[in-house]
Amino acid sequence: MTSGVMAQNTAPDAKKTPSFGITFSGYINSDIFFDTRQTVMAREGQWLFYPENIKLDPDGKDINAKGTYNILSIQTRLRINITGPDVFNAKTSGLVEGEFYGNINANINSFRLRHAFVKFNWAKTELLMGQTWHPMYVTDCTPEPVSLNGGAPFIIFTRNPQVRVTQQLGNFKLILAAISQVDVTSNGPDGPSPKYLRNSIVPEFAFQLQYRLINAAKKTEFTIGASIDYLMLTPRLGTDVVKKPAFDTVVNNIVVHHDAVVVNYKTTSKSIALAANFFSRLKLPKVTMSMGGVYGGNCYAFNMIGGYAVKSTIDPVRGIVDYATITTASVWADFKTNGTKWSTGIFGGFSKNLGADADVSGPYYSRGANIDYLYRVAPRLILMVSKLKFASELDYTVAAYGKTTGKGLVSDSKEVGNLRILLGVYYYF
Repeated sequence: MTSGVMAQNTAPDAKKTPSFGITFSGYINSDIFFDTRQTVMAREGQWLFYPENIKLDPDGKDINAKGTYNILSIQTRLRINITGPDVFNAKTSGLVEGEFYGNINANINSFRLRHAFVKFNWAKTELLMGQTWHPMYVTDCTPEPVSLNGGAPFIIFTRNPQVRVTQQLGNFKLILAAISQVDVTSNGPDGPSPKYLRNSIVPEFAFQLQYRLINAAKKTEFTIGASIDYLMLTPRLGTDVVKKPAFDTVVNNIVVHHDAVVVNYKTTSKSIALAANFFSRLKLPKVTMSMGGVYGGNCYAFNMIGGYAVKSTIDPVRGIVDYATITTASVWADFKTNGTKWSTGIFGGFSKNLGADADVSGPYYSRGANIDYLYRVAPRLILMVSKLKFASELDYTVAAYGKTTGKGLVSDSKEVGNLRILLGVYYYF
C-alpha cells in the first residue's frame, strides 16, 4: 500500500515547491519450526543461537534431548519510508520500521522498533542520525538464510542508535559512526544492560572502508571491505565489600539476626575491547556468493559468543578488580542462485572461542563461556509467486561444550547438535 502526500502551494512557480511523501510497505510472516533438542534461543524459539548443553539426570538420561516445535507470526513487519524537502542543500529522508517481536520474551507479540532514522544526502556525503544496523553489519554483503537470526552467532547482527557519516570516494566508501546500545546490549554484573556503555561516557566507535564495483553491462557486482570497532565498558560504579558477614546470636533463647556490614567503594575500572571484521560479495547474473569473518574481544553485544571476565583483584581492601576480554573468531560463507521464482542457497559458519590473553579468576560476563567452538550448515529452498514467498530451511547447528580453563579456553569438549526444520510464508505489500 502506498500513500503520497504532496505539499500545497499557491505560488506561481510550482517547480520550486518541496514535496513530502510517505510510502507504507512490509510483510505478513508465519514460521513453523521443529527442533530435535532444547536450544539456547529467544522469543520462544524464533531466534536460534545453538543447542543446549547435555543435562544428565540421576539415571544418566539427557533432559535436554527433547524435541520442540512452534508456530509464530511475530516477525510480521511494517515500514514507513519518508521523503521531504531539501535542507542545507541535502536531500532528506527518513525511515521507521518495526515488528511484533517484542524487546524481551515477556513482551512477545508487542511492537518493537527496528529502524528509526533521518538521513541527509549531499552529492558524496551522507549523515544518518537514528537507529539502524550496526556499521559492521553490511547490508550489501550479508548471508540470506531463512532463519530470523540472519546467520548469528557467526556474523555480527545488531541494530543500534548512532550518528553515522558516510563519504563516497569513487568506488570507495568510508564510514565513521558513534554508537550506543538499546536492544542488544553488553553483559555485566547486573545482567545485560546498556548502562555499562553509557557510564563510560565514550560511545562505541566503528570505522569501515568498503570498495564496490558495479558492471551494469555484465550485470555483476563486487563488494569487499573491512571494519574495526572500539568498545569501552564500565561494569561497576562501586564495589560491595563485606566487612562483617551476617550472623545470628541467641539471647534468652531468642534468635537475633545481625545483617552483614557491606561497604561500597568507588571504582573506575574499565573493560576495553577491539573487534574487526571483513566481508566480500560477488554477484553474477545467476549466482551470488558472500563471505566474511570476525575477530575480536567482547562480541557479546554483536549476538555472538564471547564477552569479558574478571581477571584479578587489584585492591583486595576495596574490592576493585580489572578485566580481561574473551576473544572470538568466526568465519561464514553464503551461496545462492538468483532465480526470480525458484532460488536455492546454503549458509555455513564456524566460530571459535580463543579465550583471554591472561589468567581469569571470574566471574564471566559472556555468552557461551563453556563452548569451545560452533558450526552450522543450513541449506534452503525458496519459491516466489507474485507477492508471496514460501521458504524452507534445514539448519544443523553444533556446539562443542566442555570445561572452561583459567584463560577462558574450553577443554575436553563434546559436540552437541540440533537440527531445525523451518518453513516460512511471507506476504509482501
